[in-house]
Amino acid sequence: MNKTEIEAYRQQLNCNFGQIDHVFEVCIENALTNLSPDGVNTYLDGATLICLTGRGVEPVLSYLEEMPDMARRLGDESLLETVAQTAWKLSRNANGRSIPMFLQTLGEVSRRLTSADLLRNYCKLILDFMRHTSGSIHGNQNATLPSPSLNDLLERAPQLLHELSCQGLHNWIEYGLRHYPNHPERQHDYFCLQSADSRAVLHRERHGTLFIDHERKLHLYLQALWNTDDLLTPYSSAFDQLRKPMPYYDDRGIRVPDAYDEREGISGLDRYRALLAHIAAHKRWSTPIVADNYSPFQRIAIETFEDCRIEQLAIHQYPGLRRLWLTRHPKPAEDACNPENESCIRHRLAMFSRATLDPDHGYHNPDLLAFLDHFRRLLAEGGNSTQDMAALAIAYIARTRRQADLSPKVHFTDTEVDYRDDNRHLWIFIEEGDEEEQFDEERRPQNTEETDHLPPRHYPEWDYLAKTYRPDWVSLYEALHPSAEPSYIDALLARHRGLARQLRQLLDRIKPQQYVRVRYQEDGSELDLDVAIRSLIDFKGGAQPDLRINMSHRHDGRDIAVTLLLDLSESLNTVPKGTDRSILQLSQEAVSLLAWAIEHLGDEFAIAGFHSNTRHEVRYQHIKGFSEYWDDTVKARLAAMQAGFSTRMGAAMRHAAHYLAPRKADKKLLLILTDGEPHDIDEQDPRQLIEDARRAVQELDQQGIFTFCANLDPHADDYVQDIFGQAYTVIDRVERLPEKLPRLFLNLTR
Repeated sequence: MNKTEIEAYRQQLNCNFGQIDHVFEVCIENALTNLSPDGVNTYLDGATLICLTGRGVEPVLSYLEEMPDMARRLGDESLLETVAQTAWKLSRNANGRSIPMFLQTLGEVSRRLTSADLLRNYCKLILDFMRHTSGSIHGNQNATLPSPSLNDLLERAPQLLHELSCQGLHNWIEYGLRHYPNHPERQHDYFCLQSADSRAVLHRERHGTLFIDHERKLHLYLQALWNTDDLLTPYSSAFDQLRKPMPYYDDRGIRVPDAYDEREGISGLDRYRALLAHIAAHKRWSTPIVADNYSPFQRIAIETFEDCRIEQLAIHQYPGLRRLWLTRHPKPAEDACNPENESCIRHRLAMFSRATLDPDHGYHNPDLLAFLDHFRRLLAEGGNSTQDMAALAIAYIARTRRQADLSPKVHFTDTEVDYRDDNRHLWIFIEEGDEEEQFDEERRPQNTEETDHLPPRHYPEWDYLAKTYRPDWVSLYEALHPSAEPSYIDALLARHRGLARQLRQLLDRIKPQQYVRVRYQEDGSELDLDVAIRSLIDFKGGAQPDLRINMSHRHDGRDIAVTLLLDLSESLNTVPKGTDRSILQLSQEAVSLLAWAIEHLGDEFAIAGFHSNTRHEVRYQHIKGFSEYWDDTVKARLAAMQAGFSTRMGAAMRHAAHYLAPRKADKKLLLILTDGEPHDIDEQDPRQLIEDARRAVQELDQQGIFTFCANLDPHADDYVQDIFGQAYTVIDRVERLPEKLPRLFLNLTR
């Protein structure tokens, strides 16, 4: 889209705040991608109406950034007008101060409600609440006082909708309005979830058995029967989603639903017991196996047979479990699936699973009966390993395979066993698959034209006073950094030729010498003969061959992925005393030497810079991607580095982790180079962004990413330890940065 068209759309938006101009092009591109032409007009009219409410630029920016994605996600462009009209009505009823909070939380609310009708109900609920809580001014029935608790409700709406349906939220609100209509302070306590009756009504409106009410009982159940004391962590199951979360366990504990409804006469507590007994049996008797050599169909079969095996072992120890599991296991009818026109794999496996539990299953399929007999003989003869079940499952799939198994029409009726986990613990993935190999290529910006049109990415921000996240608070725009002359970087490296020679001596001592094979590659340096032969056999047999028949080589001994995140705020233009170069120029020299050193070592390496102009505009610029080499293209971007604006560090760290976390490396390092504390012009509390950055460091640590800060601020000791703990260094003599930064990296990764 050319500049003239953009300007025409900007003129249609009748709002003269200058801050809008910085992000308007990206927002309108996002709107054109997600909305119809009429939807774009409605979108701009809605933004104009928001501007006319007189609440400043904040709500206008929130609307521009969030609404196109919300309308596309919920599939209804009329919501654009609904939201704008709701904000307008808030402003007409003395509640204009609540408009920013309404729009800031609407993105997360819409993700929890998942439908346009529910979102309309939510907007209606907010307006009804406003009318009930806004008091009339004495002597003038047309004038009103603002609601004392509307902001409290809006701020907590995402949290409440994680636990309640729209109807449950309505009932909870109705209770507060009925009991505290004329008590602003008690109303405030209720809608802030501070009062006892507020929390009690919240729990009452939750349907089914709450995990929190039975947590101790379930812990004792695990300890008494299974001698295990795993951490039980609930997840939300309150809403229908495209992919519902499933129970699972890993090194950090067992994940269970936060509530279970009674089903078919089985209480929620018994459903928890069935789930935990199944997972505990897996933890006792299952062993992980390598997944790379099995097809998806084979994996499904192996998971089912392994589920059956560990349940039989558990029943042998606790016979009463058979009755408990049978009540929750579906019984598929033998003739329910037509193998001529739909895939019956799930149906066949569900029948086999039912037959292992139910002696009176009544099935007559000869293949099923033969393998059921084989399964029981294996258990009786001591064939009690996951590998034994894998071999039996593959044989069953091969014996019962039909042409229609490849059909996209899959028979699902009576095939879901809802007390079983997702079996992620069974698999070890050694080689990357096609999807994983393309993960970063698909997400890494390929050229400037593409990245100019990327929609904003929204990140939460930690509110240290409220001890909770502000959902979708920061809008981050990523782009590929502009380019300049790469010869500028070559000149910087030439200036430090002596330092480079010293570094090379260090690098040669720690550089890994041995090569190891990397198998299962579509492109590689040589043919992997074993895989090629197996693929040829699959092709001759009519199966889908594996196209990853090549292999390549890499150095052994270092498996590190590093992202260097550069603070590009305005303060980098400062020229320190005793030098004729700015901090920005010194940073370019240091980063050039560091990139040259890491390229020599062969580590995975990415460079990015960031700055911010309020929470609505955090700019994240890619300088070098993981798959790029240290060449003139990257040098040209580094040569064009410019500094400006502020330092909203937390959002930039979270976005850097978005690319670093999926890397297949033993060690992942985020190295941050900054010259000051986190700050931005729209945040008045000096601790807010420091605490958010500290929270971001904790989040990255949970993802297995080690964060280290190299700080150039001589006063950094006042705040840097609060953010990074002991993982930082302060470089007092900025002019020595080109020498210090590469040595720091070598010390961190030696």
